[in-house]
Amino acid sequence: MRRCLCVYGPNRTGHLSRRIGRVRGKGPPKPEDTAADTSGETVMRTRALPSCGGTPKGAKKRKKNKAEHIRGTEGKTNMSILEVKSLQKVYTTRFGGNKVQALSDVTFTVEKGEYVAIMGESGSGKTTLLNILAALDRPTAGKVLLEGRELSTIRESDMATFRRENLGFVFQEFNLLDTFSIRDNILLPLVLNGAKPAELEGKLQPIAQRLGIAELLAKYPYEVSGGQKQRTAVARALITNPKLILADEPTGALDSKSTDDLLRVFRDINAQGQTILMVTHSTKAASHASRVLFIRDGEVFHQIYRGECTNEQLYQKISDTLTLLTTGGEQR
Repeated sequence: MRRCLCVYGPNRTGHLSRRIGRVRGKGPPKPEDTAADTSGETVMRTRALPSCGGTPKGAKKRKKNKAEHIRGTEGKTNMSILEVKSLQKVYTTRFGGNKVQALSDVTFTVEKGEYVAIMGESGSGKTTLLNILAALDRPTAGKVLLEGRELSTIRESDMATFRRENLGFVFQEFNLLDTFSIRDNILLPLVLNGAKPAELEGKLQPIAQRLGIAELLAKYPYEVSGGQKQRTAVARALITNPKLILADEPTGALDSKSTDDLLRVFRDINAQGQTILMVTHSTKAASHASRVLFIRDGEVFHQIYRGECTNEQLYQKISDTLTLLTTGGEQR
């Protein structure tokens, strides 16, 4: 019986370095969603859904599902790599006349090795949240910690280095430099980090082979397909061995075949231990994640754990939740 857990609420290096120098010169769970069990531990309320739907049976199974939630999904050890605590973001107009609350009270954690998708309607706060997690913006209140380090304590002058060393980015529009070859685009973060020429090729080839783009390294972005561009972007994100990959609508500019290819890539790198946090509008993309968070009105409205669900079963659960989001219903 399958279950879902639902929770509420090398010579080229010198050449590349010189070009980078020129580029540089040009510019720049809510409280009500927790409950104490008999041992005093605080756990999030969960319910097991047989075949991703139906009524839970038996108290023993409920207790087991609580333990599964505490450990994390897919039997992974409970080691939080990312902690988001009571995050708020308020935008104020230039003269302070109007205030817009983009995030109200966002709290969640991401465990090491998890693959988490974030969904929500346009204007729900997804992009604001991603920008804060990427250290591109600062919250009005609340904290974001990456492996215990609070992002707000990092000096602005050190922020770019922190991002390069800890985060990998995959964007909807790829964000590749057309004047750089595929090889140079992938190696760019390493060169910016001051990596020695001898280590560049050693890191490049295994990733390029793994993503199926080794034969494209001498080409330029305008000479390859959208799917190949996105795999290049994934390789660039992975080259620094980041603690966390942040993906912003990674399948948004891809056709169905390229989407399937990219989702297989994400599945494979996650299976090897890479933590992924993906913002997406695509139900199909989200159905490949191990957990899906839903944002509404700047808050975490609902979340679904994969448990033992197939992609198809998780797809249906996501679709049902999105219907609630668009109709304004309350998840119970």
